[in-house]
Amino acid sequence: MDAAAMNALLARQKAAHLRDGEPSAQVRAERIDRAIALLIDNRRAIEDAVNEDFGSRSREATAFTDIAASIGPLKHAKENLARWMRPEKRQPTPAILGLFGAKAQVRFQPKGVVGIISPWNFPVNLTFAPLAGVLAAGNRAMIKPSEFTPATSDLMARMFAGAFSEEEVAVVTGGPEVGQAFSSLAFDHLIFTGATAIARHVMRAAAENLVPLTLELGGKSPVILGKSADVAVASARIMNGKTLNAGQICLAPDYVLTPKESLEPFIAGAQASVARMFPTLKDNPDYTAIVAQRHYDRIKGYVDEAHARGARVIELKPDGEDLTQQEHRKIAPTLIIDPDDDLKVMQEEIFGPVLPVKTYSGIDEAIAYVNKGDRPLGLYYFGADEAEREKVLSRTTSGGVTVNDVVFHVAQENLPFGGVGPSGMGSYHGVDGFREFSHRKAIYSQIKADKPLQQMRPPFGPAIRKYLEGQLRR
Repeated sequence: MDAAAMNALLARQKAAHLRDGEPSAQVRAERIDRAIALLIDNRRAIEDAVNEDFGSRSREATAFTDIAASIGPLKHAKENLARWMRPEKRQPTPAILGLFGAKAQVRFQPKGVVGIISPWNFPVNLTFAPLAGVLAAGNRAMIKPSEFTPATSDLMARMFAGAFSEEEVAVVTGGPEVGQAFSSLAFDHLIFTGATAIARHVMRAAAENLVPLTLELGGKSPVILGKSADVAVASARIMNGKTLNAGQICLAPDYVLTPKESLEPFIAGAQASVARMFPTLKDNPDYTAIVAQRHYDRIKGYVDEAHARGARVIELKPDGEDLTQQEHRKIAPTLIIDPDDDLKVMQEEIFGPVLPVKTYSGIDEAIAYVNKGDRPLGLYYFGADEAEREKVLSRTTSGGVTVNDVVFHVAQENLPFGGVGPSGMGSYHGVDGFREFSHRKAIYSQIKADKPLQQMRPPFGPAIRKYLEGQLRR
């Protein structure tokens, strides 16, 4: 679809929005039901398509992270949207106007047409999860899925075309040039999930039409292992988060900061937990392949550079298993111990199963290390020391935090999900998604009696002077 066709499609959706007006709660719930049915009815086809795109990805992983993790937000939105839609009463100011009968409220109005640019790492979930808020808020949607997962993108185009009219939800497929044209459309709101570098281009394009943006990006999400942490439990949870989707997650732990005395126990725990989860890697469908050759080469380059610079590199794979000759692009979970900060693995978001581990002497040192980098999408703290935990929480800034685990805060529908600074702007999930994709319309209803208002009009007299004397004081 070229730019002219996309503009025409957007115009049809905007015209339909004006024609039909704000959809009722029943209409919104029915649209959400159709989205849920798409996921349930096409489960096997989705699993097949994602596996084809990745080269190797288990049905269970896709069912868990892409399908079930999408149904949850949709159901949550459906169950709560009628309550979310209610106008929110506010107190009039000055308060005396309220005593005379003035009223103030906020109504949540659909913005109109929301564009969704979804990524390749969780191609279904990161399309349907924001769609839950978009539909709950009463909007229509145009979706541009990733060209790096073509089978899944084509499947979603067919799925939506079979359940929604193009005036409700439409899918536009294509490569970078289509994505550029898509991000230049005059949407009423645009949500982009992907790399920070690409987000800069999206933001520039959207700025031409002053389109409000939600940017869900990434960054180097740190793990701080406190001295009070249960290292065996922490290492298992960290490696589960790092090996999920082979680390191809915006919230995957990107590096670990550990006390020096906990380093070797952490390494031993990581080795043991990976061995339990993946007794074999090469032909194990539970272990996901890297999505594309260029990403495989990039991640292998991080490891090769660390080797060349003399860093301690530990591959967590069964003895004798050779991944250099394989059908798929699999990379073993790999620890890089105390790498120099100028290595690429410490400069760039890894987005793969490689985990640098650095040691620190005191918690202030760990906090300072986190703070010298860009603000990350997620931060993870392990420990039982409440004072230390609060110090980490209060002295670092990140999009979100999980304490004593990794990634899990993204699964909480009652918490906003979003980044800060280079890791994103805006947030969604649950009521925060409903509000993100709604226009919060301020409505003030004036008092009936005119006499109290007359003192604010010329000619000014004693009444307004007395009022001002009351206001202009400390």
